[in-house]
Parts: sequence; structure tokens; C-alpha cells
Amino acid sequence: MTAENKKELSQAEQEELLGKLKTRFEKNTERHQGLEWEPIQAKLEGNSEKLISLFEMERTEGEPDVIGYDEEREEYIFVDCSKESPKGRRSVCYDRAALESRKKHKPENSAIDMSTDMGIEMLTEDQYRELQKLGTFDAKTSTWVKTPEDIRERGGALFCDFRFGHVFVYHNGAESYYGSRGFRGMLRV
Repeated sequence: MTAENKKELSQAEQEELLGKLKTRFEKNTERHQGLEWEPIQAKLEGNSEKLISLFEMERTEGEPDVIGYDEEREEYIFVDCSKESPKGRRSVCYDRAALESRKKHKPENSAIDMSTDMGIEMLTEDQYRELQKLGTFDAKTSTWVKTPEDIRERGGALFCDFRFGHVFVYHNGAESYYGSRGFRGMLRV
């Protein structure tokens, strides 16, 4: 089920999700120093569309957490903080064009289509590098990141991982997919 298909969460689903998000928020204070949970929860409770997107991030094992607050836009920033690329979003190629270009052994979906369906944005390379300052992510997996148009027009796509204490950026054909590569998303609330 995608965020697009799910019109609203039941009261029980909403309470369970908010409980998980609060627990994660309280366990990982280094990700969001100076922020408090109560205003975040109040903002979430007033925005069912964003709750559905967070529900999808959680359902696909992204473990979303608050990593900052944009004062100018008055928005909290949630990002997938699972140690490895979210399990429910792996084995996908980069985008629809890549998916359609495969003649055999097509993956079920693409990273761009899934993120759009979930109502989230894929991380850029810069956002991925910022996330890595908050912990170690993708030490065994890799993550598709938004790819510049000039690279994508040539058939390529970018992905990142964290090895040997550094973020590495690589390229691959956009139609490729692997059981250890998924994507991370960001949601502004």
C-alpha cells in the first residue's frame, strides 16, 4: 500500500506510529539537539498526509527520525535513519525510464516512483553526507541518491555508501538493481 492509496490512518495506526516516532526521538537526541517532541507531535497530528508518508517510511523499515528544524520554513525534517538502506525499498532501479528500458528480469519498482508514491523526497548527495554526520549509515548496503540530469541523460545514476570512515559516491546504470541497494527519503513537516 502506498501513501497515495491510503487515505488516512486508523486511530490505532496513528497512535502506534506516534509512539514509535517518540521513542526513536527520545533514544537519539544527538540527531536533533535543542528540539522537543511535543511541538513535533502537535504538528504531525494536524497533518494526516504527512503522517501517512511517515507510516510508509516506517512500514518499509526506514526508521524515520527528526534530524533538524528549518526555521525559515517552520518545518521539521524527518529522514530515514535505519542503519542500513531500508529493507522494504531495496532491489529497485533508479527511475521509471530505467525500469521500462529493461527487457528481462525487471525489478518490481523504481526508487523515484516509490518515493513519489510515498510522498517523500530522495536524498541528494549533500543531504546523504549530512546524514552521515549523525551516525554510521549504509556500512553494508548502498543508497540511490538524486542524480543530476546530465548524468541521468547518459543512462547513469548515483548511489552512496559509507566505508572505511568515508562517504563514497559511485555511478551505475540506472536500470541496475541489487538486493543491498535501496533509497532513503526525507519528509518536511
